[in-house]
Amino acid sequence: MVFSSSIFLLYFFPCFLLLYYLSPHSIRNIIIVIASILFYAWGGPKYIFFILISIVADFILAKQIYNTQGSKRKLFLSLAVIFNLSFLFYYKYANFFLDNINSCLTLFGADSIRYARVVLPIGISFFTFQKISYLIDIYREVKPPMKKISDYFLYVMFFTQLIAGPIIRYNTIADQIINRRKEETIENKLSGFYRFVIGLSKKVLIANVLGAETARIFSLNIADINTSVALIGITAYAFQIYFDFSGYSDMALGMARMMGFTFPENFNNPYISQSITEFWRRWHITLSTWMRDYLYIPLGGNRLGKKRMYLNLWIVFFLSGLWHGASWNFVLWGSYHGLFIILDKLFLLKLLHRSGKYPSMIFTFIVSMVGWSFFCIEDISTSFTLIAKMFSFDFFDTNLFFDKHFLFILCVAFFFSFIRAFKIGGILENIFYSTSHTIKSHYFMTLLSIILFVLCLAHITSSGFNPFIYFRF
Repeated sequence: MVFSSSIFLLYFFPCFLLLYYLSPHSIRNIIIVIASILFYAWGGPKYIFFILISIVADFILAKQIYNTQGSKRKLFLSLAVIFNLSFLFYYKYANFFLDNINSCLTLFGADSIRYARVVLPIGISFFTFQKISYLIDIYREVKPPMKKISDYFLYVMFFTQLIAGPIIRYNTIADQIINRRKEETIENKLSGFYRFVIGLSKKVLIANVLGAETARIFSLNIADINTSVALIGITAYAFQIYFDFSGYSDMALGMARMMGFTFPENFNNPYISQSITEFWRRWHITLSTWMRDYLYIPLGGNRLGKKRMYLNLWIVFFLSGLWHGASWNFVLWGSYHGLFIILDKLFLLKLLHRSGKYPSMIFTFIVSMVGWSFFCIEDISTSFTLIAKMFSFDFFDTNLFFDKHFLFILCVAFFFSFIRAFKIGGILENIFYSTSHTIKSHYFMTLLSIILFVLCLAHITSSGFNPFIYFRF
């Protein structure tokens, strides 16, 4: 079940909210847990017991970490982290490693290994990282462990961010789980609804329209398309993945706010970045900061000299690529971004600073688009063909035409992706994303939200095309 489906919008979430608001505060967390279990079971019934058992095991191990002294604390932490990573490695990477072993065996004339392919549990990459942050924060004594196992169930399984994040740190939400009565205000409920509808609109009215065309373009023989089609295709994909994922994050933040929770922002206008370093401060922020605090810094960060810093950066982005998907194209995508992060440290940041704001933005956007070529196409040779087409400046006639609605939405996506680089963008952002409104702005936002919600419902019910790119991660 995805947030942009009619069953979620018309049945699941309204029924949940009605039950949640009518229930006393003492059992509202239990209501969330039950709803989250039903939400996950709808899309992955085979794996619901797996996630429930792993949560119970984490809860017990976290208590052991907290109550144990000396070297045993580290032993329990190691066991807990290995326990969680082993499930992630098995479910997400078993097929990848066995496929590569079979490729090597075939190359040398040996018989390949026969095996039953492993099906990936929904959202495992996201909730595994959340569980690990809980265990490490307990070990570091940032926060004591949850007293109630139901509260830990809520932390891991909260349906608003279970499937696709944002990745919530334990220390940022622990107090909100225990007591958030003061935050369950009319203002938060309304502003949360506005944020939810904005995210839904980004997903349905922009990302889905762009996605239908990118699917059509990338289903063609890439070697036969011209530069115009290649550039339109990869630009549309760059906007599709941004509005798809950031829209989903907006929906998650909006729903959480309607229940009194404050989640960290996951996107901050990444396409106005003036370097790839800045891009990763603005794109999938909760993953970037997680990787920094739980991987880059423990590896030594920048404390062990420049050469080790460059190696640590590359390892982080290599693993970030692998986190996104068990395929060599994702590994290449992560390594590609890692390379540009290192180049930024070496000389590129100084060069871009001298070139000025807008040339730096254009350069960074082009670099990110080349990277998306590796992300969106699994076959690496085809990705390189697409990149070659982008820069071949070959504008021969083609029989491929784009309808006016797609071209209009592409312009809308361009406008909203870059408008924050100008002063008016800040004004618009304050209007639409504000958490505090005047009476007049409430009237405006309520009317706008109702109109957008109806348009989204009409689009969803009239179109069978409603993918979500990060759903498979």
